[in-house]
Amino acid sequence: MSDQSRLVLSELQIDALTELVNIGVSRAAASLRDLVSRQVLLSVPRVTLVSRADAIAILGATEERGLVAVHQLFEGDITGRALLIFPEINSLELVRAVTGGMLPLEDIIELEQEALAETGNIILNGCLATIANMLHRSLKMSLPEILRGHGRDLFELAPPPVGGDVVLFLYINFAVHERDIRGYIAMLMDLPSLEALRGLLDEFIERVAGGAVPEANAPV
Repeated sequence: MSDQSRLVLSELQIDALTELVNIGVSRAAASLRDLVSRQVLLSVPRVTLVSRADAIAILGATEERGLVAVHQLFEGDITGRALLIFPEINSLELVRAVTGGMLPLEDIIELEQEALAETGNIILNGCLATIANMLHRSLKMSLPEILRGHGRDLFELAPPPVGGDVVLFLYINFAVHERDIRGYIAMLMDLPSLEALRGLLDEFIERVAGGAVPEANAPV
């Protein structure tokens, strides 16, 4: 199998993954809504699988300024890194939205790291844990870490990435308290994890085709 073909999921696998991702972000939005007591809308209009180099190029082409990311490691049948990425210019806007927009700027700056970490943890955990649960697997996730920089800084963290690493790139629209904030969820995986994901998606498709109902609300 060529390197390029190994980066491809079938149309059916992409459809199944998009369904799982949207269920995951819906659950994350509900958890965040409970925290902030405001309407929270999260949507994923596009799911793509790209090489790490292409992911860096995409961010470089679309985001000329610095980026801020919430970073977590995940382990299980699929192992890798998860990143919730926003343009840095939007990070304070996100904190304003989450805190209600009533705090003075100096307080918002002071709370930024904590608010970003908590928001990212809720979104990444809600999304990935739901996906793993519906694939009948579990994931262990590390504590959130805040990163700043550009695409290359975010995707070339130590230890050095494997040459064949791929990125599952999720474009997200994020609306809290009448503020619209765009961003990305990225899952960086090696090729064995991608192969494992393919197998799990095929199992999920078979269960759905056989009439089994996914347990979206089962405990994780």
